[in-house]
Amino acid sequence: MGFKSIFPSSQDSYPMNFFGNENSASSQSACEGLQSDKRDLQAHSLERIRTGSDEFEGVVGCSEPLQEALNLVRTVASTDSTVLVLGETGTGKELIARAIHNIGSRRGRPFVKLNCAAIPFNLLESELFGHEKGAFTGAFAQKIGRFEMADKGTLFLDEIGDIPLALQPKLLRVLQEQEFERLGSGRTHHISIRLVAATHRNLAEMVKRNEFRSDLYYRLNVFPVLLPPLRERREDIAPLVSHFVEVFSRRMGKQINHVPEETLNAFTLYSWPGNVRELQNLIERAVIRSTNGVLPNPLPMSDKNPTPVRPPRGTLSDSTRALILKALQTAGWIIGGPDGAAARLGLKRTTLIAKMKKLGISRPLGQNKMNRSCGDQAEQAMVATNR
Repeated sequence: MGFKSIFPSSQDSYPMNFFGNENSASSQSACEGLQSDKRDLQAHSLERIRTGSDEFEGVVGCSEPLQEALNLVRTVASTDSTVLVLGETGTGKELIARAIHNIGSRRGRPFVKLNCAAIPFNLLESELFGHEKGAFTGAFAQKIGRFEMADKGTLFLDEIGDIPLALQPKLLRVLQEQEFERLGSGRTHHISIRLVAATHRNLAEMVKRNEFRSDLYYRLNVFPVLLPPLRERREDIAPLVSHFVEVFSRRMGKQINHVPEETLNAFTLYSWPGNVRELQNLIERAVIRSTNGVLPNPLPMSDKNPTPVRPPRGTLSDSTRALILKALQTAGWIIGGPDGAAARLGLKRTTLIAKMKKLGISRPLGQNKMNRSCGDQAEQAMVATNR
């Protein structure tokens, strides 16, 4: 199916590039170009950019926080060290685990995954280490465990923080010694695996609460990779939208030609507690509801989701400036605090101040006098700098 223009621009029409036959070199070049000067692109006309070659299959975006995480992945992938992928639910931890395997020396070998939170406790040990026939009631045949299946390859243990305390010593042993026994067997199996673990939990806090073994935590936390939540990589939202629009419209046999500016604006302002997974599900819903080739806004309108702003047409800087100004006006030009503009935009206060300086945004004189008593020193210094 063909896509011509799904996002608005100052000329109402421009091409959208999607994953397909575009070679990895040009994709990488586009990614680097976006990073070096994102604001030179047309408003909301971001191309759906690959993060590089097939090594990061399925990962979409070129924001600085995402690229920092991917650079860590490139650094550690060539080793056999254990990697602990951290991040909120829906940030793409499994995609990163696959990338580590695909880039590393074990590519071509098995990539075996297990979600530790999805297996009942009484079955988890058997899933990990396997069992012999007759090892327990219901064990009617020998079973090969995930460690044995992943021999010479990579084992990805998702939601590692959900492994019960009673099972953690056995997991620690196999990680340190690369050996284990199946349930019901005295024979020791020697393996060679690369472990990638992931969790959305704070393991350090769990150690303090005696909910997770400290020795296992230190064994897992060899090389941590923290994935940023979607609210900290908002410039990736437009590429992600176009990616998921293509995926679901093709799957459903629908033609989506246009994403209204107001809809994309709403996506940019939303806090995305469910991260990329939530965005994916909402785009699927929107494609189902779409008519006349236009993607509707699937977000519920509430106090937690600010009314979408219609920024002036022009550069991406114009759009960003309009969003920041709207948030500042709504917050009464207060930057910090729970009700400040930074919180409304999902940004750190210092990050918002830096963006305001770069875009030449300063508090109006009248507003400045009115709010001088409640503004902090950093905000006042910024206003003085911009005069």
